[in-house]
Amino acid sequence: MSSNVKDVLDAPVIRLDSVDSTNNYAAGLIDADKAYHGLTILANCQTQGKGQRGNIWKDRPGESVLMSIVLEPSRPVDRQFELSALVAVAVAEVLRDILSYSDIFIKYPNDIIINDKKAAGILIENVLRGALWTHAIAGIGINVYQRSFPPELPHAGSLMSELGLPESVGLADIAQHIRARLLYKLRHTPADEALKVYNQYLYKRGQLQLISLGGALTEVQIVSCASDGRLKVRLPDGTDRDLVHGSFEWIWQ
Repeated sequence: MSSNVKDVLDAPVIRLDSVDSTNNYAAGLIDADKAYHGLTILANCQTQGKGQRGNIWKDRPGESVLMSIVLEPSRPVDRQFELSALVAVAVAEVLRDILSYSDIFIKYPNDIIINDKKAAGILIENVLRGALWTHAIAGIGINVYQRSFPPELPHAGSLMSELGLPESVGLADIAQHIRARLLYKLRHTPADEALKVYNQYLYKRGQLQLISLGGALTEVQIVSCASDGRLKVRLPDGTDRDLVHGSFEWIWQ
């Protein structure tokens, strides 16, 4: 890893008009041993953008921040969620700063929520070589200028649609701020502090939320997230249960 944040910020930023996926592009550079800590890919549009659990991230050219940042985690392989939490916090903090708006949250595990709408998504893809966690690719997609969304995306939102973001706020500016904040936090934020801040941002924390668990609809209270990435919820009978990502479905209401 570079000796200081300034060195990392000097890593190249590759700007592409169109690409299948910024994460795929970054992965190709890693495979070719041409990527290093801080290298960032920015795209005007993606044709096969990646979302969580194999979903497609849809965008129209010039309306979204579409970026991937190559990271060298310098952490044990069992601390992958810590990095995911740190990336989500960095994005949430930058959006709060830019928008001067406090009701921005992180929906487990790392979606950014504004006014109960998903405005940004994060996909972390890790590269393991033997027992070593050599690289992570932090893929970040932020809906910025979209004014409306198709009927099949009723829970999607954008900075424009939810907050009336002025078009003078540029995509490149948002990306630059996120990149700088993330690389700084990766070097200077202790693991326990990153998780503490993540839980402060946790969407619906302390509130009831309907989920599908084991095929049954269950109303649970969102409690907190642990360092291993398990979401602690309180069941209707008062007992606590730790859930792993993908073991339940969030029911939007």
